[in-house]
Amino acid sequence: MKSKIEKRDKGLRRKVRSKSKIKRNTNRLRLAVYRSNKHIYGQIVDSSTGITLVGISSKNVESKNGDKGKIDISFRTGEALAKMAKEKKISEIVFDRSGYKYHGRVKALAEGARKGGLKF
Repeated sequence: MKSKIEKRDKGLRRKVRSKSKIKRNTNRLRLAVYRSNKHIYGQIVDSSTGITLVGISSKNVESKNGDKGKIDISFRTGEALAKMAKEKKISEIVFDRSGYKYHGRVKALAEGARKGGLKF
């Protein structure tokens, strides 16, 4: 039981630490990430108003035969998000990993967004 509480507390500390760093860059939009067991979600939010400008999910991205799992789909989700952002003339953002470690699917989404043309 104690380990579950410690794990949750560590996650909360990571989240608070990353949010405090993001608040310093209030003039830029942020790419917020949510990761469930099955899907990954990304949305570009204007932090000053709280309005979501662009949002996408791995549910919306079609899988290809070459995909080897959730990491590949997360990468293509990031590329699709960047494409949608370019259509709305968004180029510079701050990456909000929401307390998740920058590893695996979260990292793949960020790299896909970078490849699509977004600057972090």
